[in-house]
Amino acid sequence: MSVSDPVADMLTKIRNANSAQHEKVDISLSRLKLEVIKVLKNEGYIKNYKRVVVGDMNCVRVYLKYNDNTSPVIHGIQRISTPGRRVYSGYKTLPRVLNGLGSLIVSSSKGIITGKKAAEAKVGGELLCRVW
Repeated sequence: MSVSDPVADMLTKIRNANSAQHEKVDISLSRLKLEVIKVLKNEGYIKNYKRVVVGDMNCVRVYLKYNDNTSPVIHGIQRISTPGRRVYSGYKTLPRVLNGLGSLIVSSSKGIITGKKAAEAKVGGELLCRVW
């Protein structure tokens, strides 16, 4: 079955594995998904990731991060731009997530970066998702 929005599928897999308190989740590999996962790692929302081969399919294995009392670090992850409704923003009008406590992931001309880095670099782009 083909997926019409692979990024939303990836975010849903992470959200579901987080709520079920799984240690890891396997996601089919694409360059865009790998860059989003790198941003999640750099922002401290996941422990680690690595590329693996499951069967004959290239995947990325994401190791989820939990606090001491087994509550997930990712409280929410939400897709903003969809294939049917693309959402773009300039660097002056980038939305804040939970008044600066969350992270916005933006696809810009500088690559996949956080909203804070996009504002510092003065570049806008497509708003992919918000994480808190």
